Amino acid sequence: MDYLQLKMLHMTLALLSLLFFVVRAGLALQGSAWLARRWMRIAPHVIDTLLLLAGLKLMVLLRAWPHETPWLAAKLIGLVIYIGLGAVAIRRRKPLAMVGAVLVFIYIVGAAMQHSALSWLV
Repeated sequence: MDYLQLKMLHMTLALLSLLFFVVRAGLALQGSAWLARRWMRIAPHVIDTLLLLAGLKLMVLLRAWPHETPWLAAKLIGLVIYIGLGAVAIRRRKPLAMVGAVLVFIYIVGAAMQHSALSWLV
């Protein structure tokens, strides 16, 4: 897989991750039994694992290390925050955490696209 294919895979998985989060967050707010289904519990982990693996492969391919690349470090810190907010949003049904997770996701996309820890402010 060449760089462009890997980048497109990473971006597609990121979009799937966000879309799946929004659907699950909406179901959580409704108290839907769908969240208890096995595939609904497993799919996000599969998508996010593939997303992380594609990101790691891109990092190695580009030789971009977080300690040398501030936007990449910011993106990884944002990822940890996104995961935390997402977990709170779905497990505790907190709408503010849901909005926060989506905003952090948008920040991560901006950091990646702008190659700046300032994200969309650049």
